[in-house]
Amino acid sequence: MALQIIDRRLAGKNKSVGNRERFLRRFKQQISEAVRRAVSDRDIRDIERGESIVIPKKDISEPVFHHAKGGIQDTVHPGNKDYLRGDHIARPKRGPGSGSHASDSGEGEDNFVFTLSKEEFMQLFFDDLALPNLLRTVIDDNLQWQSHTAGYTHDGTPNNLAIVRSMRGALGRRIAMGKGDRQKLMDKRARLRELLMLGLEEGEETRQLRQEIAHLEWRLKRIPFLDPIDLRFRARVKTPMPCSKAVMFCVMDVSGSMDEDRKDLAKRFFILLYIFLTRHYEKIDIVFIRHHTQAQEVDEEQFFHATESGGTVVSSALVLMHQIMLARYPSDQWNIYGAQASDGDNFTNDSGNCRDLLSQKILPLVRYFAYLQVAQEEQSLWLEYEQLREKHANFAMRKVTQANEIYPVFHDLFKKAGVDT
Repeated sequence: MALQIIDRRLAGKNKSVGNRERFLRRFKQQISEAVRRAVSDRDIRDIERGESIVIPKKDISEPVFHHAKGGIQDTVHPGNKDYLRGDHIARPKRGPGSGSHASDSGEGEDNFVFTLSKEEFMQLFFDDLALPNLLRTVIDDNLQWQSHTAGYTHDGTPNNLAIVRSMRGALGRRIAMGKGDRQKLMDKRARLRELLMLGLEEGEETRQLRQEIAHLEWRLKRIPFLDPIDLRFRARVKTPMPCSKAVMFCVMDVSGSMDEDRKDLAKRFFILLYIFLTRHYEKIDIVFIRHHTQAQEVDEEQFFHATESGGTVVSSALVLMHQIMLARYPSDQWNIYGAQASDGDNFTNDSGNCRDLLSQKILPLVRYFAYLQVAQEEQSLWLEYEQLREKHANFAMRKVTQANEIYPVFHDLFKKAGVDT
């Protein structure tokens, strides 16, 4: 009987990680729907934490085979006043499976509670999202290398040893080195059998054949089973790979018409966008631009926490964005994206300038541009931008007025191609 030893010392407390991953793969649709339900009730500041999700038991139930008793059985029910022999008795209804009060009607099943870790929750949260039209562009100075196998070599580390290839080479070497001796051995054994059949067991030729056979057998046994020359190691080479260089421009209106509620909606959207980008794309530049009457490039801290305000000239932000694009992010080498949040209120006649800037200078250079209006009223900027929606496939615009609308709109703007909303 073979004894199999499983070393779990390195597994620690994660011994069930394999079963957990299989469960997540098998019931991914049900768990993803539960994650979306949880997001609608979660504050944006608590977005990066785990979650205990509830899945209806019927969604994860599986068919089960039972062995019935079979045959015809007679059952006596004492005290029966309602039924006669041959009557069909309906199955009693089950009570609800959840709740703290008893029930004499209805039916239900217990729900299944599954706790997702922070990483699992965020992975499912952003699973079907991606930057649209992302292309691998050029090989730049910061090369990305991909390692792949390229034949075999005589030198290498033990973990790269190609065992099958080495054993095949050793077998070929043993066959080649012993071919002549094996043929001689076969011939001499055949001659010895002939002499023995003739009754010449103690002749000089017989003794000579026995000595030569023993010597040949000794020579064949001395052939090494595995020689250092047989060893082959998997060779690996690195080749430069095109890299996906991407930049996201985050443009937020902080003018006086943007009250605290509207600013909060815009910040929620950009926080969600920031988490998505930093978690899913290792190498991506994020440019933060705040504007009122004047636009300014700021860092992450200022973008989300600065309190300055003023009038509204939206075109100042688009002009600054275009200048930065030309100076630092050539479109033939970078995947350029833009996201703008505003209440749509703008200085007189400036909304037309914004439309022209987008149509003539920005949209021809970007992969995707999303505009989010944090007000229900169709302000001048919304009306101007509507003229761009049908002409430019890489432009999208949406409205939000409530915090619970942020994630659905964000999901709609950045969902992967082919994914239903």
